[in-house]
Amino acid sequence: MFANLAQLGRVVRTGYVFAREGVFGAVDLDAFPAPVRGTLRALRLIERRGPSRNTAPLSAALARLGPSYVKLGQFLATRPDVVGTKIAADLENLQDRVPPFPQADAEEMVAAALGKPVAESFVEFGPAVAAASIAQVHKAKVAAGPAARDAAVKVLRPGVIRKFRRDLANFYSIARLIERFNPPARRLRPVAVVDTLARSVALEMDLRLEAAALSEMGENTKDDPGFRVPSVDWARTAKDVLTLEWVEGVKLSDHAALRAAGHDLPALGRLLIQSFLRHAMRDGFFHADMHPGNLFVDAAGNIVAVDLGITGRLGPKERRFLAEMLYGFIERDYLRVAQVHFDAGYVPPDQSVAEFARALRSVGEPTHGRLAQDVSMARLLTQLFEITEIFHMETRPELIMLQKTMVVVEGVARSLDPRLDMWTAAEPVVREWITRYLGPVGKIEDVADGALRLGRALADVPDLMARTQYLARSLEEMTVRGFPLAPESVRDIGRAEARRARWGHLALWVIAGLLALFIVLG
Repeated sequence: MFANLAQLGRVVRTGYVFAREGVFGAVDLDAFPAPVRGTLRALRLIERRGPSRNTAPLSAALARLGPSYVKLGQFLATRPDVVGTKIAADLENLQDRVPPFPQADAEEMVAAALGKPVAESFVEFGPAVAAASIAQVHKAKVAAGPAARDAAVKVLRPGVIRKFRRDLANFYSIARLIERFNPPARRLRPVAVVDTLARSVALEMDLRLEAAALSEMGENTKDDPGFRVPSVDWARTAKDVLTLEWVEGVKLSDHAALRAAGHDLPALGRLLIQSFLRHAMRDGFFHADMHPGNLFVDAAGNIVAVDLGITGRLGPKERRFLAEMLYGFIERDYLRVAQVHFDAGYVPPDQSVAEFARALRSVGEPTHGRLAQDVSMARLLTQLFEITEIFHMETRPELIMLQKTMVVVEGVARSLDPRLDMWTAAEPVVREWITRYLGPVGKIEDVADGALRLGRALADVPDLMARTQYLARSLEEMTVRGFPLAPESVRDIGRAEARRARWGHLALWVIAGLLALFIVLG
């Protein structure tokens, strides 16, 4: 269960902090065996009491335990299917803010990653302007002809990979404890959840992958009105260092500065919603961490998104599902929305389409005819996922990430325009996708794509027939001559059989000796 005493000590410390902050107070004791219930009751005796007690104990405990645990909390906030909607909502407020590491360490990291002194890569390399648990950002200048241009340099925190690996070992130990002592929690597969976190963190810790994500989104959105991402300086980018165009703009959260710069806040809210939906449905690739700190508005009024360490992907089936579902709700065609779920295979075929459509009506109808500020698409998606549990809909992690990102995007958009009508904002993008991909042009492209796949399959037929004939001849020869074995295989089988025979003889002698002993003693 634990690799060494040091790991056991770290897990014990985690348990102490959880108990101190009152995390175990929210645990259902009936779900645990009697000995564990007694232990949890004892741990509750050290809870923080009085006015200093936290209203969000899990967030407080994770923040106290450090950056790795904050990252765990932020990840779990995207998985309400695992922790529940209430806990996920509490965890959304976790802030990944840590003090910057020393300038000398940052310059040493940059020099090692780029293979030359910092002065050869940058005209200037200033102090950190932002710091988080995995990396921090410096403002720098790079040579650009006779002048110099500003750049943002993201540098991985020294030792962060080793520290996260150590803390991940703790997470695995805790997940195994949960699976061992809380049988009902096994269906949530805590160890598998930590596996997913480990992959997510591994991707974030290779800054070349974030550079690739920025490059891909830049290509996808190059012709989009009002949205862009900073360009990547590949010559000054490596595994531990990412150099980007410096974004000069106003944070989307600074409403006063946006108004002073002459920007239309309601228009920015609509633009944000439409951009996100366009990325999700058209491209199947979206920024999955669109909080206000990662969004700026430049002088031209474009929304500029930064920090693509966390992204989401949707396959063709998921994109069609999203578009048809939103369109069905806009048109109040609940039977169509229900059928989309069944066609995608998300709801088991033994369920009733008509009954599922009725359940969807209970979600969609309350949103129509109400004031814009009272209608939440994110809340609708949350209620939709709750309804689908009744019909045994399979949990889809990519749709959960989409839903959580939608919650954040909608929150940012409504902060810009409290009266934002989500359906009106979404309708042009959804209708454009439906017309483009499900209309005549889309059907022609589907036929052409099907013909291309058929052509590839037909091209493989001769090779497949030749392999089938060879397999048939081989089976016929084995039937007549027996199964051929290489000399090495024969020797290995002989040795294994000899070992098995020796152990078998020894076991027989031991049994015989014990029987003789019983007879003598009897």
